[in-house]
Amino acid sequence: MNALLLAALTSISTSLGGLFTLRTKDRFHLVLGLSAGLLLGLVAFDLNPQTYSHLNIIWGGLPAVPVAFCLGFLILHFIEKWVGGHEGHSHHYEDDHTHADHVAGVFGAVAMAGHVFMDGVALGVAFHVSHALGMAVFFALLVHAFSDGLNTVAMLVRAGSWSQKAISLLAIDALVRISGAAIGNSIHLSQDSVAIYLAFFSGFVIYIATSHILPEAHANHPSRFTMGATALGVAIMWVVVRTLG
Repeated sequence: MNALLLAALTSISTSLGGLFTLRTKDRFHLVLGLSAGLLLGLVAFDLNPQTYSHLNIIWGGLPAVPVAFCLGFLILHFIEKWVGGHEGHSHHYEDDHTHADHVAGVFGAVAMAGHVFMDGVALGVAFHVSHALGMAVFFALLVHAFSDGLNTVAMLVRAGSWSQKAISLLAIDALVRISGAAIGNSIHLSQDSVAIYLAFFSGFVIYIATSHILPEAHANHPSRFTMGATALGVAIMWVVVRTLG
């Protein structure tokens, strides 16, 4: 099946996740908790294991995989501070929001769109290798795309009155994912390069989950329900990876 068509189907899943967020603002902390758990599970059960066989790659006397992980975390952190900073999490739930809130929200959403682009690239590359691998990647992305929608919209609507912009971003998200799949069909990456990218991306994802999503989820809400949602997200990703693996 055409990789571009499958990328479009995952875009629908992303949109459903985003629309679910917009419809459940009263349970937003649970959505965020679930989303963080899905990301943690993705890194722990899927992305990291892909890099284990490439620990022999050396950068500066150290294995390149953990170095790339740290770089992914730190680069996103430094860029975020440079473009406007990240204010206290309880502040995001107050009525008075500053321009910095909007900058941070926009940056986070753009960052998630960038990772969606790489999802599309991965789908295109997988089908370039084999049909079987492409279908395996598709089914994994179909589930993960829903959490992409949660995360992307969450970073915008947390500041209030951003629903229309969030909907527009979902449309852009679909275009970006399909564009990534088209590019993925035309490039070849070595296994070592893929491992380094996955490690870098893992650091990126962990920063998003720990610096943005989880603190927001626990601000001014009962933590036990949020923790349950996070554990559920991890469990869901464990089942998905085990089933498809």
